[in-house]
Amino acid sequence: MAVSQHPTSPASRPLTPALLLGVLGVVYGDIGTSPLYALRASLLHFAADGLEDWEILGVLSLIFWSLILVVTVKYVLLVLRADNRGEGGILALMALAQRVARGERGRMLVMLVGIAGASLFFGDGIITPAISVLSAVEGLKIISPAFTGAVIPISLGVLLALFLVQYKGTHVIGKVFGPITALWFGSLAVLGLVEILVQPRVLLALSPHYAIEFCLNYHLAAFIALGSVVLAVTGAEALYADMGHFGARPIRLVWLWAVLPALTLNYFGQGALLLTERGALENPFYLLAPAWFRLPLVVLATCATIIASQAMISGAYSIARQCVQLGLLPRLVVCHTSETEEGQIYMPQINLALLTGVVILVLSFHDSDSLAAAYGIAVTGTFLCTTLLAGLVLRRQFGWSRAAVTAMVVPLLLLDSGFFISNVLKVPDGGWVPLLLGAALFVLMLTWRRGRELLFARFRQDSLPLKSFLARLPQSRTIRVPGIAVFMTGQADYVPAALLHNLKHNKVLHERVLFVTVENLDVPQAPQRREVTELAPGIHRVMLRYGFQESPNIPRELEALHEYGVQFEAMQASYFLGRETLVAASVPKMAAWRQWLFSAMSRNAMPATEFFRIPSDRVVELGVRVAI
Repeated sequence: MAVSQHPTSPASRPLTPALLLGVLGVVYGDIGTSPLYALRASLLHFAADGLEDWEILGVLSLIFWSLILVVTVKYVLLVLRADNRGEGGILALMALAQRVARGERGRMLVMLVGIAGASLFFGDGIITPAISVLSAVEGLKIISPAFTGAVIPISLGVLLALFLVQYKGTHVIGKVFGPITALWFGSLAVLGLVEILVQPRVLLALSPHYAIEFCLNYHLAAFIALGSVVLAVTGAEALYADMGHFGARPIRLVWLWAVLPALTLNYFGQGALLLTERGALENPFYLLAPAWFRLPLVVLATCATIIASQAMISGAYSIARQCVQLGLLPRLVVCHTSETEEGQIYMPQINLALLTGVVILVLSFHDSDSLAAAYGIAVTGTFLCTTLLAGLVLRRQFGWSRAAVTAMVVPLLLLDSGFFISNVLKVPDGGWVPLLLGAALFVLMLTWRRGRELLFARFRQDSLPLKSFLARLPQSRTIRVPGIAVFMTGQADYVPAALLHNLKHNKVLHERVLFVTVENLDVPQAPQRREVTELAPGIHRVMLRYGFQESPNIPRELEALHEYGVQFEAMQASYFLGRETLVAASVPKMAAWRQWLFSAMSRNAMPATEFFRIPSDRVVELGVRVAI
């Protein structure tokens, strides 16, 4: 019987203050920093000829109802129901939707939507740290214009420090995330409430009447403003992506009873300030605070944006590892920064790519207003993909009626489409950045998946079926030598090329042979890790299954085979791996540029020995030329 290696389910955890504080610090860091720039960016479109009261109330109403519809209704009440064995996120949802899709074309379409969402997520991952930290440090200009020249150097220093300490892991800094974020949301609420008491008329914006009136008066201009209003709901995807860490219930409770009230109070406080003093549009967030509190508020805001950035960076690591496990990216270096928490990882290649992108963005756009033009299109694209996949899962996996799915999903799909199209209008002003990055990643993922399909098809065509090999083995008079040979193979029913080459050149076979195949499943954790089958005396097939949130460790799994009667001594084992050299076939099945791209990705992939944690001094690699 295989041994399950699952941690305690998040859904079964008791609701403790520590858990709720952890949800506040990890899940809501990104959306919690939106008040720094969202309202100002939305109103700047209409400030040229002076702001009217109804304009301020209209934009406030749009922000409030976006929080209600996108976050509360869509994510908190709807999408959190579509969990993949307790896990969330765009790729977990894609895997779930592929199981209920009909036909090969349906599964392919679902995969394309999921890959598009994941690609756009990385675009969001680069912009979030840049705009968050810049908007926080820009508070120094409110304290004194003398700090204007220091904003970019300080922002770059904060970002460099954040990325350079990633290798140490988040378990230490994570302990202070919750308390700092709680202080942040408390400050948001108090600052907003004080100003609302001065100008309570701002509460009129709670009525959707003002949002509708604003849209009817401005038509196309109101549609353009939606591209900035959506900045208030950036980070909503984190509610779903982090469900596996905390469970749906605490995420819902913290949103409804802490985060939503704090955000609403702060946005309405900024609106109340603008109703009284139009000049506060320079930076309504920092001007809410009394002069003596602005410098401490800059420090607190910078800490909050670091936390928001950390959550996005960690999310990028998790999504990248899931892409590798699902066969959408080549093997990447994964460093585990905690001995007890599987999810705490560091990926140096992803970290370097994010750091490079963030620095380029800061130096290119200079301020948060300019970056706001680039921000949003990646977020809204992911919103669209999530809504499409969630509708399919709720209909076919959870058995919702067609009428219920239509009534819930279609209006949200129209809202997401409106947000996305309004952000497409910002492409010339910088929206092309996440689109270009997303398109590049989309092509990379599709190329890698297609290349691996062709590679495995070639292996099956050129390899000897395992049954035929085993049937001939007793008559072959092959010499058996002491020791254990572990052959890593991706095709469980075919003889590994490394074995055939070993027999051809060395004319021997070890006394004990293990054919090891790693199978990646479309679930977060594999329900059963190991399956062992005896094929012949001294020859066993070992199937090792991993979910997309797990990392393989081959030696550790093989040492546990004594439970199945297979004796494995690590010091007697030799690992045989095939190293493929890709060449073009006489009739190529991929375009030349895609073949080149696939070959480049293969050459730069993390060595199998490191990825599977195989001791390098016990590995024998045999080269194989493969034409695709």
